[in-house]
Amino acid sequence: MDNISQIIQELKNFRDERDWAQFHNSKDLALAINIEAGELLELFLWKKAEEANKEKVKEELADILSFAFLLADKYDFDVRQIVLDKISQNALKYPVDKAKGNAKKYDEL
Repeated sequence: MDNISQIIQELKNFRDERDWAQFHNSKDLALAINIEAGELLELFLWKKAEEANKEKVKEELADILSFAFLLADKYDFDVRQIVLDKISQNALKYPVDKAKGNAKKYDEL
């Protein structure tokens, strides 16, 4: 079992021990990701990036990743593979010779 699969299994064990699977439909997992991302953003509000509380950033990021892993599992996605596929797609959209050091969107390169 790889690391990501182990994490997902631990999340599912935690969820199942509490009978929370009933609340973890795709829509609510997607909403939870958004809500937790908002909580992450709040840690940076009105501050310089380096002023954010690192421990709280870690906690919010863990929440986001946890819900994202559970959502991926809901659709039987291989997390490693979907990330690698996205990197490949982005490599085509953002070729190094056009995108290096540039923050423009792919259709503006």
